[in-house]
Amino acid sequence: MSGSSFVNEAEIQVTATTAEHVESFHEALDTVAREKKYLTMFEAFPLPETRDFVLNMIKQRNPHIVAVVGRRVVGWCDITRHFFPSHSHRGSLAMGIVPDYRGRGLGRRLIDAALDKARQERFIRVELSVHADNARAIALYEKVGFLPEGILRRSVLIDGRFIDTVTMAIMLDRG
Repeated sequence: MSGSSFVNEAEIQVTATTAEHVESFHEALDTVAREKKYLTMFEAFPLPETRDFVLNMIKQRNPHIVAVVGRRVVGWCDITRHFFPSHSHRGSLAMGIVPDYRGRGLGRRLIDAALDKARQERFIRVELSVHADNARAIALYEKVGFLPEGILRRSVLIDGRFIDTVTMAIMLDRG
């Protein structure tokens, strides 16, 4: 990725996702998915489906935040509200950062922005699942206030290898 090492933190804008971000978000999602290390999917859904997902997230007022350098999306964090009325106080967090932009504090900026939006939209509980071998992500989630709730043994199978996942949650209505 040309020139990414010369981009300083101030040049990375963290903002609410708009329709103009969809194609670049799709590329970032596909990049992270194809690593087969962090996400459940191995490639992004086709662009029309990704567009529908993002536009629906915006319409439903679900937090969907992107990190942008120029016009390029280099990371995202979204929280999808659960569908059923008895679960509508809950949301599931998903995020990713393209490889060249990891280790710069961007994950924290994205999560903070998404959780701020979730509080505004009256989410009470935000939950996530993370691969048990992703120590950096688990440490970040704990720093933000997520607590581990359980381990799903052998819940992910990638290239013949089982990976446990850790379920975590944060309650937004508590200090």
